[in-house]
Amino acid sequence: MKITVIGCGYVGLVTAACLAGFGHTVTGVEKDPAKVSALKEGLIPFYEEDLAPLVTGGLQKKRLFIQEKIDENTAGAEVIFIAVGTPSLRNGAADLSQVFKVAEEIAPYLKNYTVIVNKSTVPVGTAKQVREIIKRNLAGEIPFDVVSNPEFLREGKAVSDFFRPDRVIVGTNSSRAEQVMKKVYARLLADGTPFIWTNPEAAELIKYAANAFLATKISFINEIANLCEAAGVDIDTVARGMGLDKRIGGEFLRAGPGYGGSCFPKDTRALTHIARSCGQRVLIVETVIKINEQQKARMVRKIREAAGGLKGKTIALLGMAFKPGVDDLRESPAVDIANRLLAAGARLQVHDPMALERVKEVFGARINCCQDPYDAVTGADVLVIVTDWPEYKELDLAAVKKLMNTGDTPALLDLRNIFTPQEVRRYGFRYQGVGRGWKGDPENDLQN
Repeated sequence: MKITVIGCGYVGLVTAACLAGFGHTVTGVEKDPAKVSALKEGLIPFYEEDLAPLVTGGLQKKRLFIQEKIDENTAGAEVIFIAVGTPSLRNGAADLSQVFKVAEEIAPYLKNYTVIVNKSTVPVGTAKQVREIIKRNLAGEIPFDVVSNPEFLREGKAVSDFFRPDRVIVGTNSSRAEQVMKKVYARLLADGTPFIWTNPEAAELIKYAANAFLATKISFINEIANLCEAAGVDIDTVARGMGLDKRIGGEFLRAGPGYGGSCFPKDTRALTHIARSCGQRVLIVETVIKINEQQKARMVRKIREAAGGLKGKTIALLGMAFKPGVDDLRESPAVDIANRLLAAGARLQVHDPMALERVKEVFGARINCCQDPYDAVTGADVLVIVTDWPEYKELDLAAVKKLMNTGDTPALLDLRNIFTPQEVRRYGFRYQGVGRGWKGDPENDLQN
């Protein structure tokens, strides 16, 4: 099939490259000329596992093409995916301006029956709005359908998720569009992937509901972790005891500094706005958002207590990406924590295996970016693990202790619980995790 994907960000580029991998002929449209030039050379502007060779292979096999503008060729595709950003507005609503602009731009070029697919995360009713915009801007009586096909791609695992999804959601009221979408996803249908065929409104809401539920699990376990600290209980034991219940499951039950990334913060806010626009409230999700903000503030209080104040203190932060395996800083808890520490007068020395260049773009000279984690801890008053990169688990703690600035009992705050308290204490650190509130810890441990 001839397919166009408009927008070559995380979702759009993965979608374009993977559809080309299915054997379709795909053109990706990206308005940033610098990004277009880089993509044509196979250079990916962000890290995503397995994506670079897939893009390079598609370009070499002439299954994947990249261009800057929508034209008759791109609008002449059988299917056009809209995969542009829908960031949050100040009131929490999704900003649909890019989606609507694309709808306006493609309409005059449509000549034959075309299926327009909303791949972007959009509120209930957006498919109808896109349809009206296209209809108003058509050059004639051209048949088309608008389909909602939300993505469920995990950053860092997006390629494998596209090729082996848990499910595919397709929202359409048109049997003709349904047949076209079956051709698009013929490979997945043949593999037995579960498909849900529904109307566009249900498909739009499924995406928000799914992300809000996962965010709820994170905020819930963080609330329980805070209770564990007060009650003298180990959160890892509690989470394991919960997660072995098949009705609950263990994923997203890891205590930490809160959720981040490009989806959960934006989508939870958007869902609360959608509810209000329908005269309803989703009180659980509103609370999830509040807990997540409180959790980040709580982490800063932990750091302040460990350092004996923040003004003039040197804090080593290890990990700035919102999760390991990506270089994405969008709404990362580490970025929020860093900003709060800077505002309180702390000096920051940070390390991240992938995201340092992005850190420099965000913070400039306000923080010291270190190419090595041992450089980051040198002279630090407190060491804080913020993102659970595997290499931090392999740190030589004896060497770390000698490099720090706090004498015999330096403080290590493990916001991802990657260490056990026992192994850290062996090296003479004062240790504090999240939700690890054992009674009777040695005096040199930080109080929870």
